[in-house]
Amino acid sequence: MFAKIINACVKMVQKYLPEPFIFAILLTILAFVIAIPICQQTPIEAIEHWGNGVWTLLGFAMQMALVLVCGSTLAEAPTIKRGISLLASIPKTPVAAIAIVSVVSAVACWINWGFGLIVGAIFAKEIAKKLRGVDYRLLISSAYSGFIVWHAGLSGSIPLSMTSDSKTLNEITHGALNSPIPLSETVFSPYTIILVVAVIIALAIVNSLMHPKADKVIAINATLLSDDNNDSIPTTEPTTPSEKMENSKVLGWTISLLGLSYLFIHIIIRGNSLDLNSVIMLFLFLGIILHKTPLAYVKAFTKSSTSAAGILLQFPFYAGIMGIIMGIGESGICLGGIISNACIDISTPSTFPILTFLSAGLINIFIPSGGGQWAVQAPIMFPAGANLGVDPAITGMAIAWGDAWTNLIQPFWAIPALAIAKLNAKDIMGFCLINLIISGIIICLGLFIWA
Repeated sequence: MFAKIINACVKMVQKYLPEPFIFAILLTILAFVIAIPICQQTPIEAIEHWGNGVWTLLGFAMQMALVLVCGSTLAEAPTIKRGISLLASIPKTPVAAIAIVSVVSAVACWINWGFGLIVGAIFAKEIAKKLRGVDYRLLISSAYSGFIVWHAGLSGSIPLSMTSDSKTLNEITHGALNSPIPLSETVFSPYTIILVVAVIIALAIVNSLMHPKADKVIAINATLLSDDNNDSIPTTEPTTPSEKMENSKVLGWTISLLGLSYLFIHIIIRGNSLDLNSVIMLFLFLGIILHKTPLAYVKAFTKSSTSAAGILLQFPFYAGIMGIIMGIGESGICLGGIISNACIDISTPSTFPILTFLSAGLINIFIPSGGGQWAVQAPIMFPAGANLGVDPAITGMAIAWGDAWTNLIQPFWAIPALAIAKLNAKDIMGFCLINLIISGIIICLGLFIWA
């Protein structure tokens, strides 16, 4: 029965899911079609909301591109790659390989979402080279499934946004938050940690159970996965002054020491929170250290930057969709408010986190961005949660989990991993649909107990 459900999901996704950029265009059209009648807006108003929104996330898009590329570059460091290759030799059976990939990618995504996306895909490819009989589609899907825990981790933009200064929080939450919420109450809360562990264990079990029988396995020729990177650093000794500077470990260590010293002063001595910019700096300078020389880092960074192409192309479109969802015309109504308020109207203190989670998951289909999610829901859900007496840390994490949850069926963030794996979104999203259902049940139960 379980196998039939999996096969049905895989076939349905293969048949109907388009390329991610086409998906973004279809969502834009759908947002128009929904917003005009429901929000009582004219077509001109909706078009203006879309056009005004297209460029509103440029700063955040740059942060997302950098966190992805810096995380990717760190994952390409020789020390990290050797560790990945060593780990890839551990599993001896396909089922064990699926379970290990699920856990490793999830833990890596918890540390940093860009790092985790790339490490998971590289790790899965390395296993596919070494182990016969493992389904390659499920292997990559398992690597991507770990992405669901990223927003409950160190690079989660919503928990990090909740550590902002009091004035910023007060403005965006309309007075519901007057002081920062530290990570100790969100990411490092015992409830969040237990929920993260439960989701990771469930993913490992479910992904393992989804592995097809030997005669149904779709494997891949290991030779097709061989690295085609011919831009390695020359082994000849640098002779000119410029070559010596490019290959100077001293320069790399000096600038990294400067950057890491700033982070130590900023976070440890000054007591500031670990925000998104700090995470980017941390992975940037760790990457320079592990790549050893500035030139090696530049080459690795250039190679990794291609993984950000999908973000750079699609972010303006999703920002435009956000403009439609947040746009308020003469009617005084916006689509994001309607979705959020619909959940608030039927909420109790116990069910509010679950309904916040579900509404965030729905909005994330249209705006797959933690920053966009924060901009849409923070002004509505935090005041509503405060009126119901719900801990703001729970409200924030419910939004964060919802934003991460439907990424399992939103192909936008799968683009970098798919580029590495040389697959299409439709190859893995059928398996991800099963993960969506199972993880959704676990997260709802966890939020209900926490509340």
